[in-house]
Amino acid sequence: MHKYLLLFVSFIATTITAQVTTSDFEKYPVFPGCETVGVAQLQDCFNEKFIQHILDNFEVPAVVSQDNFQGKMVILFEVTKTGDFKLLYTDAMYPELKTAAQDVFETLPQVAPATYNGEPTYLQFTMPVLLPLDRNAIDAMIVGDDGNSAFAKAEKETVNPMQQEYDRIKNLKFDDENEYTSGLNIPFSHQVYSRFDQELNLVGTNAHTASKPFLYNTVNPYYNFKEKKDALLKEKSTWFGRKWSNEHMVQIQGEDYWITLDPAADLQLGYETDDAKINDFTYNNTRAVYVQGGLGKKINFFAAVYESQGRFPRYFDAIARSLRPDGGNPAVIPGRGIAKEGTNGDLDYPVAEGYVSYTPSKYFNIQLGHGKQFIGDGYRSLLLSDNASYFPYLKLNTTFWKFKYTNTWTSLRDVRPEVTADGAFRTKYMSNHYLSWNVSKRLNVGLFESVIWENENGRGFDFNFLNPVIFYRAIEFSTGSRGGNALIGLTGKYKVNDRVNVYGQIVIDEFSAGDVFNGSQSYKNKQGFQLGAKYYDAFGIKNLTLQGEYNQVRPYVYSNNEIQLNYGHTNQSLAHQWGANFKELIGIARYERDRWYGTAKLIVGARGVEIGDINEVYYGGSIYGNDENRPSDNGIAFFQGNKVTSVYGDLELGYLINPATNLKVYVNPIYRSQTADVQEAPLGIDTKTLWFNVGFRTDLFNWYYD
Repeated sequence: MHKYLLLFVSFIATTITAQVTTSDFEKYPVFPGCETVGVAQLQDCFNEKFIQHILDNFEVPAVVSQDNFQGKMVILFEVTKTGDFKLLYTDAMYPELKTAAQDVFETLPQVAPATYNGEPTYLQFTMPVLLPLDRNAIDAMIVGDDGNSAFAKAEKETVNPMQQEYDRIKNLKFDDENEYTSGLNIPFSHQVYSRFDQELNLVGTNAHTASKPFLYNTVNPYYNFKEKKDALLKEKSTWFGRKWSNEHMVQIQGEDYWITLDPAADLQLGYETDDAKINDFTYNNTRAVYVQGGLGKKINFFAAVYESQGRFPRYFDAIARSLRPDGGNPAVIPGRGIAKEGTNGDLDYPVAEGYVSYTPSKYFNIQLGHGKQFIGDGYRSLLLSDNASYFPYLKLNTTFWKFKYTNTWTSLRDVRPEVTADGAFRTKYMSNHYLSWNVSKRLNVGLFESVIWENENGRGFDFNFLNPVIFYRAIEFSTGSRGGNALIGLTGKYKVNDRVNVYGQIVIDEFSAGDVFNGSQSYKNKQGFQLGAKYYDAFGIKNLTLQGEYNQVRPYVYSNNEIQLNYGHTNQSLAHQWGANFKELIGIARYERDRWYGTAKLIVGARGVEIGDINEVYYGGSIYGNDENRPSDNGIAFFQGNKVTSVYGDLELGYLINPATNLKVYVNPIYRSQTADVQEAPLGIDTKTLWFNVGFRTDLFNWYYD
């Protein structure tokens, strides 16, 4: 049938440089095989070679033939300045015809481009194709009714190429691979990260697991996100079914960009049994929207806006109100943000986060955003955690050989009334770096250093700390050691085998060797450590992970004699949720099967909290005290002040509704018992609570009710 094929082609000139050859300045594209013909014959040779290629390669889809379709399709394409054939737009009744046109264009060879005045230029063509193909005669394709070449008719028809600009914008089928190979952060949720934790920790991998959040493109080689998601897909024929169970709500993809837009929610309804409670029922009502995408291969972006109201159990509400900032707002929701008073004593708290991620090469990733960071392999971090509210940051990740080097520069807020001026919270800055080194296929060690300084004497952001390869402690001394607060840390992880690893951290604040080792229990002995282990596929049960973790931090760690230089942000600790002066033991079990999951958590511990006025005697539990108000220089022991012992149990059973958005539904009973030595303890510490919660949430961040 091919020998009877006619494709009636009229080449429409787009500009004077793309017109049919009519002057001594213009030259037609040179198709392979036409190199030896004269300039005057180039047009005819190009036409014949091009048409012959179409004859040999165009395949009419079966569905078109089966339907006995009679009509035409129109194809807009161009020969680019580099001599490539580029299909711009196809107008056809059948999508299969569009695919067939794309297939045949992918087989076209590169040609010598058209030129004007000796410079390469592009030439654009409109090609109507009659169907069925045997309706066409090959001679009519080359010669028109007037005896002239059909291509010559283009001299009478001109089209401004920009008038086809809108039609040339292609909407492609969305491919999840764009997200999973991008430089976007994987939303940091302990539940989400547990899905690929084992794959990252196999013996012999060169992954770096302490600096979080992870990027999709660093995890995807170990854990194929698309493959895992596709295994969970449900057969849904309706638009609503696909969006509810499998896909992003809005997903757009073009030739070099992609965007997703989703609604999000964190809806919780609970009941608490604390005898001193004000209300029986608790709730959280968060409505959100988040957008993410990529521009080219190197630039990605993410933004989320949350509007929330809530009524929390008595103990959590008491903690939130104890963190209240200056200015009249009643509370700071731990880990979220400043809250204003709502109706009936409820709290109203808006939150926003977002960032732009730029990956210039496989070695570097740069982010500018408003969010959180985490350093460590455990459930808690003694170095930097996601416990506090969001803050602005600039982050540089450098990965090469067996190293990953993370530098972060942030702006923090001190919201206490003592330092608020003219209604503005006091600003301080933090710079930290973390070097992770895979010493062997089993052993990883990491070095952490952080310094906090404030805008004293108009210092502003100190560019001394912008250098990513310096020792902050030395810079702190050179700029005035009382003008900054440095902290150092060490991390380690050892992979016993593919199913067991152990990890740990050491944090040192104001280390003095003489005071540490002389046995005097000096207040200068400001250190803490973490030791933990993970057991994957525990007892041979696939997807069952067990984790045990011990944390202890001595009094006065993270505090400073200049309170505004402490390791805090918006009245919250940047490290462990309990501040300092505590010992804690954590046990966690996680299990997943298909879309079902379960998490059980038990935390027991003791800590020393403050008694009375912290400005008179400071026992080192809160980080917002001046350690010059300590009760003594030596004999500083754990749990000094008001000793509080606690037991916390947490069980969460849930179902993943949509793996693309991490939308889940769950039930979550929580038991919490705390007993204080001093019965007049603040914050409702001496309480016993059973709190039963059911929820429906998009899992984008961690809640810490413990």
